[in-house]
Amino acid sequence: MISLWLSKVWGWLLLIGAIIAGLFAVRQSGKTAGKQEAKAQQAEATIRGMEANREARVEIDSLDDDAIRDRARQRMRDTKR
Repeated sequence: MISLWLSKVWGWLLLIGAIIAGLFAVRQSGKTAGKQEAKAQQAEATIRGMEANREARVEIDSLDDDAIRDRARQRMRDTKR
């Protein structure tokens, strides 16, 4: 009687264990994919920031000292405290 009961329960325990293992595997793969996507987005944002920085440097380098002073004065006038 006990051996019959154990054989039935054993199969169900294996099935439940397999389902839990499958859910865990899906969860882990989703976390990994999410981390990779976040890293890719951060890398793109970093590249955009570097490009904006480069463009600003090129623009500033192309200006002479008087133009830089004029732009700084204009920026100070436009800033409200």
